[in-house]
Amino acid sequence: MVEQITGNETLVDPTVEDLLLQAQELVPMALSKARTVKGFSSRWRVIISRLEKIPTCLSDLSSHPCFSKHTLCKEQLQAVLETLKEAIELANVCVSAKQEGKLKMQSDLDSLSAKIDLSLKDCGLLMKTGVLGEVTKTLSSSTEDLETFSVRELLARLQIGHLESKRKALEQLVEVMKEDEKAVITALGRTNVASLVQLLTATSPSVRENAVTVICSLAESGGCENWLISENALPPLIRLLESGSPVAKEKAVISLQRMSISSETSRSIVGHGGVSPLIEICKTGDSVSQSASACTLKNISAVPEVRQNLAEEGIVKVMINILNCGILLGSKEYAAECLQNLTSSNETLRRSVISENGIQTLLAYLDGPLPQESGVAAIRNLVGSVSVETYFKIIPSLVHVLKSGSIGAQQAAASTICRIATSNETKRMIGESGCIPLLIRMLEAKASGAREVAAQAIASLVTVPRNCREVKRDEKSVTSLVMLLEPSPSNSAKKYAVSGLAALCSSRKCKKLMVSHGAVGYLKKLSELEVPGSKKLLERIEKGKLRSFFSRK
Repeated sequence: MVEQITGNETLVDPTVEDLLLQAQELVPMALSKARTVKGFSSRWRVIISRLEKIPTCLSDLSSHPCFSKHTLCKEQLQAVLETLKEAIELANVCVSAKQEGKLKMQSDLDSLSAKIDLSLKDCGLLMKTGVLGEVTKTLSSSTEDLETFSVRELLARLQIGHLESKRKALEQLVEVMKEDEKAVITALGRTNVASLVQLLTATSPSVRENAVTVICSLAESGGCENWLISENALPPLIRLLESGSPVAKEKAVISLQRMSISSETSRSIVGHGGVSPLIEICKTGDSVSQSASACTLKNISAVPEVRQNLAEEGIVKVMINILNCGILLGSKEYAAECLQNLTSSNETLRRSVISENGIQTLLAYLDGPLPQESGVAAIRNLVGSVSVETYFKIIPSLVHVLKSGSIGAQQAAASTICRIATSNETKRMIGESGCIPLLIRMLEAKASGAREVAAQAIASLVTVPRNCREVKRDEKSVTSLVMLLEPSPSNSAKKYAVSGLAALCSSRKCKKLMVSHGAVGYLKKLSELEVPGSKKLLERIEKGKLRSFFSRK
């Protein structure tokens, strides 16, 4: 044995073998004492049945090759010894009938029973985790000892012992993750995830905060989401949104942000009452929490059947407010995507967005330096529900997007123009806005979808003479449209190119350009494929070629 001097007392630090021997001696004593107790018989029967299991538990533990070398074995035996001593003391009190009160003794016996059960469970877990194969030094708070602890041991400590020991292990695990997050994630098993989820509801705020910090890292890693869901992590994460510390709220909402990518998980978040606290964080949270919450709600809004639930919780007004005064640009982008989802198929929700001044808010958002696709797509969803007068406000923003927006935003803007261009009046309005040269430029875009929607918009606009004249004046228009006659199945723009060129064919100059760039060859192939309008356009071009031939004669 090793003696340690502390103050005026001499404390003996026994070896693991000494502790095992003491426990083996105390078990029969505790059982003998417990069997002599007459009162509280039902509680003592439970205690006796659990005490009888301890010898087998000790035998299993002591038979492990690393039993004498592992600090966890020593700590476990110390816990068992304390519990056995408490059992003997309580039995003596009951036999002597000197207890302070019946209710107090009932409470003490229930606590003892729970401690014995915990010791049995911990012994079993210690054997199952496999951590005994890794020999470590005694637990200490020093930096040197912290570094010696294996990740697997720390994870095992989350499952074994009382809350205080779990708290220490969790604090150390958080520190280890700061240095080597990958090592922790690699060592994780499902039982470790289950332990972390249980700690989300611990009575200690610091334990809850550290547990959700680790879980947040796991969720962001993308490798443990299924385990988190199956271990029922959603309800405690949602509760942390409502009552956690600022750090716990932030980590919880970031976890939900990642997990809500799955539509099934999004449905579960709604089912567990997660929408209301998420909306509250959008209103009152800091910049990071607001952004994560807006993203989570955006993910949830992608599920059609829950959109009405979101609307009832007031999501439309909240998202419009984020677009107006969100702290981060990312938050505004998520809000725009959310409004895009909400308005994609529900006329009632479209009306709700319009009534909350959503059109003006979206247009103000689009007038920024680099307009994104989601805001334009939301406008596109709404144009069918507003008056022609509103188009006067929308079209200038679409022109700005065609000039300065991302490729996706430009494509969405051209698509919106197609929806607006339903009458000669609106087509003239669009032509006068200056967007035709921008659409012609889009015909040369790398993305086939962008080329297609630009060709579709031009084909629609050139039915108005003024617009047609403007397209004719730009030589690139004919060249680009002819290139879009390419007959491959992947070219979905060819039918719109045929329509656009048909409108330009009345110009001899345009017709010559079509011929010189190979339109005849393309149109012959398209005629064979029965692309609408291709045969008629081919005839008009060839008739023009014939007249030109005879005029030269």
